[in-house]
Parts: sequence; structure tokens; C-alpha cells
Amino acid sequence: MRSRYKKSAWFLLCLFCVGLNTPSFALEFEPRRWAHLPMNTNFGGIGYGYTEADILVNPATRLENVEMKLHTVAAKYIRTFEAFNKSARIDIGQAYQEGDWTGLVDGVAAATSRNGLSDTMVRFAVNLYGAPPLSGKEYVAYRSKVGVETIVGMGLVMRLPTGDYKDDKLINLGKNRFTFRPQVGISHIRGKWTAELTADAAFFTENDEFWNGNTLEQDPLFVIRANFIRTFRPGFWASAGIGYDYGGENSVNGIDSDNRMQEIGWAVALAYPINRRAGISVKYIGTRTQESTGLDTDTVTAGISFAW
Repeated sequence: MRSRYKKSAWFLLCLFCVGLNTPSFALEFEPRRWAHLPMNTNFGGIGYGYTEADILVNPATRLENVEMKLHTVAAKYIRTFEAFNKSARIDIGQAYQEGDWTGLVDGVAAATSRNGLSDTMVRFAVNLYGAPPLSGKEYVAYRSKVGVETIVGMGLVMRLPTGDYKDDKLINLGKNRFTFRPQVGISHIRGKWTAELTADAAFFTENDEFWNGNTLEQDPLFVIRANFIRTFRPGFWASAGIGYDYGGENSVNGIDSDNRMQEIGWAVALAYPINRRAGISVKYIGTRTQESTGLDTDTVTAGISFAW
């Protein structure tokens, strides 16, 4: 029993050392992130996601066949409004997750699991060029006559330390720190086709209540993503995306963990309207690490959204 406990503790420690306490989802793909929306409108949605990951670790850790399975139920609210004579929006998202991590330590099975709330996500964005702040008939008239348009926007995503976190656990669903991600994006619409490009950088505050009284810091993470969207009719569209991230190495008490992230990702999505105020969507996201350690993930999601 004592030997098995030691192997489980070693299993958790090695998972952390390669930065694998939970997926970062830095390469999350959100098509139409900079879309022109009518002002003073509310959007709400709920969705489910399932993620499987193969975890690549340094052979020196004595770990083999390390895998993760994660279930996520998420809700999101969006409100559009006018700010400084520009179209703007605020997004608030919250998820509940259940995850299992399994593997072999020196050939002996080890596992751990977690469930609880994730950190709350808040995003504020404003379109600086294009996409004028319109509503009602003015918005409909503008969208019907504009065949070619370029939109330039900027935003700030904040991850708040509201998720489930215990300082005596190495693996947590919450991060117990703030994350700030300034973004800049451009969207070019030509007829029924849209091309989007988004770049952002994630900056992390330190977690001074890390495992057993240690202090965790993380270098900035840089991300770029592109989406290509084909609209068939209002609410009915399909998209494909690619992305890349780099950086984000952890350090504990000033000592580097040698777990820099470098990933490529891709995604496909399909949305279909139920009626004028509701629609459903499905999405697949894949990521592959370009480092000797990291995660290779596959995620499928399905959701329903409403506008009022």
C-alpha cells in the first residue's frame, strides 16, 4: 500500500513537471470572434465537450501510457453594446469539469481524478474599424448591402481565480491566479466567405499558494489563430481553423520546470439555425505538441445558443 501511494505521488509530480495539470486550451478556436453583431442584444449558450489526450513525458520520469479524459459542461453569456461610438461586446463563461488521469509508473498502474468548477472567463472586445454600432432595421439594411468589409478589433480576456483549487493537490481544475490575454484581430468578409486572424499573448500572475507552500510562476504564452468561414445563410455556416502557440514555461520558486509549450492546432465547426433566435453547433479541435513533452489532444463539442 505504501509503495502504491509513493507511485501515485510520483505520478502527480511528474504530470505537473511537464505542465499537464489541465489542458491550457490556449488554442481554443472561436469562429466569428470579431463578427458584426446588432447592438443591445443578448446571447446565451450551453454546451458539452469531451477531451482525450495522450501525454508525452520525459522517459526519465518512469511514466508510460499516460492519458487524460476530460468532460466539460460550459455556459456562456454575451452582451453587445456601443462604446466610444464603436460596436463592443462582453463575454462571460463558466464551466464544470470532470477529469481522469491514468498511466503506469514503473509498470504499475496509477490514476487520479478531479471534478468541480473551472475558472471564470471574461472577455471585453471592441471593433475599432468597420462593424458600425447598429441595431434593428438599420443593422439588417447595412448587412444586406455590404458585400465586402474588413473589421479590425481588439480585446482583453481575463481568467479569474474562481475555480476549484486545493493547495495540497498538484492537479487542480482552477489555477488560483489571474490570466490576462490582450488580443488583436482582423476579419475580412467577401460575399459568403470570411477570413479571420487573431493574435494574443497570455500573461500570468504568480500563484503563491502553490502545492505545499511553493510559488509558481509562468512565462508569457503567445498564440496566433486563423479561421476560414463559409456562410450559407444567416445562422448556417461552416468553418476550418489552424493555430500555433509558443512559450508558457513554468518555474517553481524560481527554478525552471523545462516544460515550454509549442503546439499546433486545427479545428472544424458547423452551425445550423433552429429558428431566428436559436441555433446548434458542433466542433472538433485537435492539438499536437511540437516539444518532447506536452499533450496531443482531441476534443469534440456540441452546444445550443439563443439570442434575445
